[in-house]
Amino acid sequence: MKKRYILIILILAILLLVSYTLDKYTIKPVINENNPDFINVPQGFKVEIFYDHLGDSKISFPGPSSGVRMMLFNQDTVFAAVMKGGYIVALEDKNKNSKVENSKIFISNLKNPHSIDYYNGYYYIAEEDKIIRVRDENNDNIADLETVEKLLDLPSGAGHFTRTIKIINNKMYVSVGSSCNVCYETNYTRASIQECNLDGTNCSTFAHGLRNAVDFAYYDSQIYATENSRDRLNNDLPPDEINIIEKNKDYGWPLCYGDKIHDYDFDQSLYILNPCEKTQPSFVDLQAHSAPLGLAFYQGDKFPQEYKGKLFVAYHGSWNRDTPTGYKVVMIDTQTKEVSDFATGWLDESYNVKGRPVGITNFRDSLLISDDSTGKIYRIYYE
Repeated sequence: MKKRYILIILILAILLLVSYTLDKYTIKPVINENNPDFINVPQGFKVEIFYDHLGDSKISFPGPSSGVRMMLFNQDTVFAAVMKGGYIVALEDKNKNSKVENSKIFISNLKNPHSIDYYNGYYYIAEEDKIIRVRDENNDNIADLETVEKLLDLPSGAGHFTRTIKIINNKMYVSVGSSCNVCYETNYTRASIQECNLDGTNCSTFAHGLRNAVDFAYYDSQIYATENSRDRLNNDLPPDEINIIEKNKDYGWPLCYGDKIHDYDFDQSLYILNPCEKTQPSFVDLQAHSAPLGLAFYQGDKFPQEYKGKLFVAYHGSWNRDTPTGYKVVMIDTQTKEVSDFATGWLDESYNVKGRPVGITNFRDSLLISDDSTGKIYRIYYE
């Protein structure tokens, strides 16, 4: 009888632990909606599913889920990285009616491909452990595998494993996240954005102290980047960030966050001078644990004037905040630094997860939003 009571108590303890974990860490089933009406957008805007079935996930876990991540629109085709699937898909809109009439696997057998860019005849792809480039000579949206070149190796394993590549002013830029939540890195490429020649030579650290700049964009002669700040401080600290990235600048991590605030929880050393004095302050502070990932400036002509040239940012959503936050797309006025909701609903009032926004890209006169939990790409347009 005593053993029976012990077994019952043990089962109850396990159930309580599971319940606490599901609640505390927002590890929940994903409600995969086939109708996008749950997404709330400003009056006059419409939402439709541009494409589906790109690696959906049944459970909302911390970090990257199974589905589609970053995208590129080039030559009437949307190229999308399905990271956990190890491939890049090409979604063709040759009819120019914002509908996918054909899909192809552009390239496969990759290690966690996260982003893709195009420049001067080459597609540049960021995998977890390397950067490659490949050509598509006949423009059939299937990579010519005999042209694949490995340009450089990247550190892999440990913590953040997403890598993002952008070609800016005839140079290659690659963001590499930290290996940990908060620590001193021994590999200089970690927690940085690297700058290289297009063939992968002559690489150097363009900016450092960036814990996890998952995406960045070049607009009006400046580079803007998202920053996922550290966890396990408290519900509202430290803020996630939008930063303006400048050459040879230190953005603070792991010692500092936000507006040059010393992370005393991590570093309890005593200083005569403020250790954050020579670091760069955040450009815009965002709600802690929102997990800002993709970003893009709207550059089309169909949105109303007040939306043109504004910065749109995808919040992937928190995983360890007591009250979940994020799971939406916001708009930022970079002149006033005002942050406002643009597309919400992926987290409902009961904190049920209906998706996790990741990438944002301009598509004709609309915006595409990728969701790595449901494997969908949404199109937001204005009528």
